[in-house]
Amino acid sequence: VIVRFRAIGNAPILKQNLYKINASNKFQAVIQFLRRELNYKASDPLFLYINSAFSPAPDELVANLVKCFNTDGHLIINYCTSAAWG
Repeated sequence: VIVRFRAIGNAPILKQNLYKINASNKFQAVIQFLRRELNYKASDPLFLYINSAFSPAPDELVANLVKCFNTDGHLIINYCTSAAWG
């Protein structure tokens, strides 16, 4: 699955914003991956949203999110350091 990360507000921008992630992973794995890429600790605030609309549960499968919410074959994940939507 191709995931596109988009920074919102004052969140740091990734040098690369397209990544391939295994569809059988839970969304928690995506959160942990992004924390590693940003060098964020577990205590640092980080909010992730699908298509600028909602934040999925950490135990949701990436495959289900892609099936329901993909845009041009990509799963668009917005991230920020403070709550933005829903």
